[in-house]
Amino acid sequence: MAKKPEPKLSHVGTDGRARMVDVSAKAVTTREAVASARIFIAPAAMRLVRAGRLPKGPVEEVARLAGVMAAKRTADVIPLCHPLPLSFVDVELVPRRDGFAISARVVTEAKTGAEMEALHAVTVAALTVYDMVKAADPRMEIGEIVLRRKTGGRSGPFRR
Repeated sequence: MAKKPEPKLSHVGTDGRARMVDVSAKAVTTREAVASARIFIAPAAMRLVRAGRLPKGPVEEVARLAGVMAAKRTADVIPLCHPLPLSFVDVELVPRRDGFAISARVVTEAKTGAEMEALHAVTVAALTVYDMVKAADPRMEIGEIVLRRKTGGRSGPFRR
């Protein structure tokens, strides 16, 4: 039986230095990534959110737009990410009794995937909720940030 090769870090050169991955020889394909996150908020603060009684405005809409903007600017924040021409970004916040479930779907036609854009979108959306609700609940927790699935590219599909 053939031994599976050891995994390696694609952003580390043979000299040990960080580097941007060369994708010039890769084919342009349609790629999609979906990520999710949770922000946990005290029920009393969630009642204020639902009632629209927070001074910074409509939490869900502002956080959704922040997530879309974040996906579009991922390469500006994460040093080794390639700038991607995004075809579609959708960020959804689903209210729960104890906070929000956040998801982002990103689609591109590119030589590299959109996982970082989807992860960046849900993270910034969660941070935006935190910023808007922190006066009502400074104990909020952000967590469960994960890549749910991706398609396209040489490595094939991934599903958590």
